[in-house]
Amino acid sequence: MATINWTALIIFVVLFGFITWLGFVAAHWRRGDLEHLHEWGLGGRRFGTLITWFLIGGDLYTAYTFIAVPALAFGAGALAFFAVPYTIIVYPILFVVFPRLWCVAHRRGYITSGDFVRGRFGNRWLALAITVTGIVATMPYIALQLVGLQVVIGAMGVVGEGWVGDAPLIIAFLILAAFTYSSGLRAPAAIAIVKDSLIFITVFTVIIVVPIKMGGYGAIFSAVPPEKLLLKPPPPGSTGAYGVYATLALGSALALLLYPHSLTGIFSASSAHAVRRNAAMLPAYSLVLGLLALLGFMAIAAGVDKLPEYAAGFKQFKNNFAVPALLLQMFPSWFVGIAFAAIGIGALVPAAIMSIAAANLFTRNIYKEFLRPNCSHVEESQMAKWMSLIVKAGALLVIIFVPLKYAIDMQLLGGILIIQTLPAVIFGLYTRWFNSWALLIGWAVGTAIGSIVFVQADFKTTWQLVLAGYGLPGYTALYTLILNTAVAMLLTLLFKALKFGVDRDETVASDYQPASALARQSA
Repeated sequence: MATINWTALIIFVVLFGFITWLGFVAAHWRRGDLEHLHEWGLGGRRFGTLITWFLIGGDLYTAYTFIAVPALAFGAGALAFFAVPYTIIVYPILFVVFPRLWCVAHRRGYITSGDFVRGRFGNRWLALAITVTGIVATMPYIALQLVGLQVVIGAMGVVGEGWVGDAPLIIAFLILAAFTYSSGLRAPAAIAIVKDSLIFITVFTVIIVVPIKMGGYGAIFSAVPPEKLLLKPPPPGSTGAYGVYATLALGSALALLLYPHSLTGIFSASSAHAVRRNAAMLPAYSLVLGLLALLGFMAIAAGVDKLPEYAAGFKQFKNNFAVPALLLQMFPSWFVGIAFAAIGIGALVPAAIMSIAAANLFTRNIYKEFLRPNCSHVEESQMAKWMSLIVKAGALLVIIFVPLKYAIDMQLLGGILIIQTLPAVIFGLYTRWFNSWALLIGWAVGTAIGSIVFVQADFKTTWQLVLAGYGLPGYTALYTLILNTAVAMLLTLLFKALKFGVDRDETVASDYQPASALARQSA
């Protein structure tokens, strides 16, 4: 039977209680009418540079990032560091592309990517495809935030069978559901400040204290097996792990900001300049991410897999228990409580943003578009609130009833799915050349092939492309995106020749430019 770490648990509960209170009082912060969807779901689009920085960082760097990136380094080695270049690649994309999307969304009142696609191409079925993809890709992502919470609760000794073991997770879900329903996006925005502060404190403390205790970074890297450091050259006739590393970095960068929760954080900014400033400031999180990955190597050097605590946790959580085991071994209980609270709160912030984003998608692009076109703004907001509860409840049921392995597999599939929305969303920002039906068919081909390859590869996100006898193993999402785009381009040429499917664009060129640029042009 596990022994409860009471000191860590009490500190964890106190900090959790504080952010619960903060989540409820956030409804009165920058007060707006929460009966309007843009107020509940986007915080009234009034978040400045600093709040947006915490909010976007809070939904991109999650509890599962804190657990899974070091776990991958612990289990697979240096391949885990693909997460560092991919977050470096993503910020120039954010700087160049997404202020343009913010401008048109602000001018036209768009709340979701589905709204933009509907307005840009006039095709409700393409918008529906973007919407469904966003919701499906987000659901297991929310579930995995709860996995991060589940790991640290178990690490404190709060375990049990059946409903007794799931009770802490259910309580956390009820707290999350309540303050998200009442406060909307203001709740995770306020809590993100506390969450990120705790994570920065935890990470910098760990990367200083653990090497001192273990004899320095040289000793840590010496303890890592050579095969986990990618020191071997690739096999003849293949790029080996190098190709996987590069395509994972590029494909993940292209996919990350297409997730509904990423776009929700961007749309909530007060201006396009706030988005650009965040693109310049957010690389600070990349530094933290690189340091987080090092925790996996520290866990190897510390030999946490030989600890009885790790053996008990590993049985349920596999390599995901590496970081909690490292913290339990190296730090006093009071600091463990703070670190575990950082991870636990780091689960609630992105889970709240993700559920709000999924609710916005359903409400605007399914409920209002297909079911209740004439619904009032009060009905629209109320539906989003109820839908946010349903999404979180679905994620909770996944964690309780679906084996953890399959929940993780479904999240991995999410990256393959969400990247298929890139041609419609990103290309659509710059050109109306593509035919909307061609984009829809390209999306369907990329989604279908990606899903089939994922299953046939035994639920892995990499696949080996063979050209002229040379193996190119890489990220399935990137390969299927190329296929998706090629299909869309070829069919666009065909449909234009046949004069099939002429689209209607409700946007104009000035919608895509910030007010300052328009003022300079008029002057």
